[in-house]
Amino acid sequence: MSDLTMRAAAQLQFLCRDLPSRAVGSPGNRAATDWFARQVTSFGFEVETPEFECIEWEHSGADLRLASTHYEAFPSPYSLGCEVRGRLCVVDSLEALERAQAEGTILLIHGSLAKEQLMPMNFPFYNPEEHQQIVACLERKRPAAVLAATGRDPGMAGAISPFPLIEDGDFPIPCAHMADEAGAELARHAGEAVDLTIQARRSPSFGYNVEARKGPATGARIVVFAHIDAKLGTPGALDNAAGVVTLLLLAESLQSLTPSLAIELVALNGEDYYSAPGEQLFLRRNQDRFGEILLGINIDGAGDLAGAMAFSLYGCPPPMAEAIRRAFQMRPGMIEGQAWYQSDHSLFLMHERPALAVTSARFSELWAEIAHTEKDTPEGVSPEQLESLALVLRQIVIDVPRLSP
Repeated sequence: MSDLTMRAAAQLQFLCRDLPSRAVGSPGNRAATDWFARQVTSFGFEVETPEFECIEWEHSGADLRLASTHYEAFPSPYSLGCEVRGRLCVVDSLEALERAQAEGTILLIHGSLAKEQLMPMNFPFYNPEEHQQIVACLERKRPAAVLAATGRDPGMAGAISPFPLIEDGDFPIPCAHMADEAGAELARHAGEAVDLTIQARRSPSFGYNVEARKGPATGARIVVFAHIDAKLGTPGALDNAAGVVTLLLLAESLQSLTPSLAIELVALNGEDYYSAPGEQLFLRRNQDRFGEILLGINIDGAGDLAGAMAFSLYGCPPPMAEAIRRAFQMRPGMIEGQAWYQSDHSLFLMHERPALAVTSARFSELWAEIAHTEKDTPEGVSPEQLESLALVLRQIVIDVPRLSP
């Protein structure tokens, strides 16, 4: 193993094993950003750590009972706590929800109404009209608590099963979720009294992005993203400690370089948080500066031990695209994959800047099987691949400025 590979392995262990959590707002999240800032500073980068407000969410489970029967239920992320008894009201469609007399009840949502995770009510980047209608109707109906019976939704919730229908720190009603099979059995008791306790609390907190810069203070720049946060309850190795480690390996490989234009390495903080606070902060700080970005690069889900690395290009001029492809072709286990949009390179795309995204070729399979769960461990990540990726990106940030006007 090379020195870089050994450091990559140690850094993965630190982020995924030594820290209790990298969930936004938690002490572990701030420890991760502090650590990253110290590391990248040691490689000669100038560092800023802009701060944002958020909540820290903690829970110790949920208890759901109908008479003497206990049902397994889980607090939905960011839910308010509660201890309520209410009539069980059951709905399986938006039409049924609109007709329901649900005030003060425990509202069980199942069937087609619980087929996919709802977007948070104030999420700024994507919020389908149907989701907005459901959330608005829930607020109007004023149940004492919302209980969702769900299965799998790999497109929105990764491998979590049952998935939380509502994952929103702005949602004003306590909410929990349960397996759809148990929900179907519970639904037969509509109208009966149910007891639900959710032991959870929201606390005001804060977090940081880490913006590390090398080169001129103004003018054109290359920006490289990796989100440093992880879902509560997962080590978050592929998602996305591997990306953070790649940023550090890249920083180390660039420490003796004096670049002709700025290279900016950004540990974004919030991709796996309901309101994407780090992403929104980056947008605010760069609202008039996206035109400076010659190329935006995002690393998320890269380093799969059992598969190849996959890169995809978005709006890159032909000479730039050719240079990027050439850099990847120099390393084994690197392929050009399909375009995907469920990560932070969307910030570049919405401002029409050329972008490169790097993930694993088995992205869809990994997302559906391990993402956001306790199975996303360092044992599934190849430190050797992360070193190779860092060296490819080093070549790209050296080559691309030569192609700029």
